[in-house]
Amino acid sequence: MNKAELIDALAKQHFEGNKANATRALNAVVDTISTEVAQTGKVSITGFGVFEVLHREARVVRNPRTGERKQADAMDLPRFRPGTDLKNRVQAAADAKTK
Repeated sequence: MNKAELIDALAKQHFEGNKANATRALNAVVDTISTEVAQTGKVSITGFGVFEVLHREARVVRNPRTGERKQADAMDLPRFRPGTDLKNRVQAAADAKTK
């Protein structure tokens, strides 16, 4: 599902078909999560998951084509860890497909 499809689903399920309101809501949530993770390093939504910053130390990497080794800088990366409710829904959907 891409962003446009997500907006369509939100509009149908929660905004009486109003795509403009669904778009504003989705953009507001994504922007708020992005801003807070960048500023504080963590956003936790109980049952859904945790958005957080993961620090990756500097390391030596290798180009698989040439075999050349070079130094990669340390960096902070965004990470998502799913919560229990999300894990359970995904597992239930997988179980339903196998039956």
